[in-house]
Amino acid sequence: MLRGIPSILSPELLKILMEMGHGDEIVLADGNFPAASHANQLLRCDGHGVPELLKAILSLFPLDTYSEQPVSLMAVVPGDPVATPIWGEYEGIISEYATPAIEYVERFAFYERAKKAYAIVATSEKALYANIILKKGVI
Repeated sequence: MLRGIPSILSPELLKILMEMGHGDEIVLADGNFPAASHANQLLRCDGHGVPELLKAILSLFPLDTYSEQPVSLMAVVPGDPVATPIWGEYEGIISEYATPAIEYVERFAFYERAKKAYAIVATSEKALYANIILKKGVI
């Protein structure tokens, strides 16, 4: 055990966060996301939701201040009537660490971007459209 490191962050996830360089991206994927078929590196975080992981990661992980929108969410498919209350929760968490500059990426474009991400963290998040991409900044 180490002091100051949220216990939800596994040794494998900490290693990934440390390996990532400026501009690398990590995906926090909800339970419906095809993580295994899209990941260069897949980390499982079963039993946990995205908000608790997001908070823990942002306590250690700087967002890219050189990017206009270092946070990306999967946009709602046109015509889908689903509500996205989790987005407001994300904005609240992000605002604790940075200005929440968020972009919304079309579903299939999000999938293609996820394939290029440094890693995908598969969670048990049940909220729809709860996938989020974080771009790493510098310390």
